[in-house]
Amino acid sequence: MNNPTLTNFAALVGRSLLALLFIVSGFGKITGFAATAGYMTSKGMPFAEVLLVGAIVVELLGGLLLVAGFKARWAALAIFLFLIPTTLIFHNPAGLAAQAAQDQTIHFMKNLSIMGGMLMVVIFGPGAWSLDRK
Repeated sequence: MNNPTLTNFAALVGRSLLALLFIVSGFGKITGFAATAGYMTSKGMPFAEVLLVGAIVVELLGGLLLVAGFKARWAALAIFLFLIPTTLIFHNPAGLAAQAAQDQTIHFMKNLSIMGGMLMVVIFGPGAWSLDRK
């Protein structure tokens, strides 16, 4: 693309769309803390409450930093790394009934796609319309 305004706008919108899922999810984990901790425990996670606080920090802080474009590469890397165990633990379709496996496969693939977007931010940066560039 040779239009810097369009490129910068696309980078801002792309970062914001990537971040939206994590901001909403982090807020949902706060408002449903006990239920989320219970679900994590049912998946065999030890220290669910402590890990849940960590997930909230990564999702909310990482998402907000990504939108603002402040330390965006680090935020994207943190979210990318967070998605590895999240995807493997919570969206592994192996051994599930057909419909549940199909649902989890969709979530698994969605997370892989998001990881690709995060890697793009890590490598190419947040764009000119970001606090990192100011």
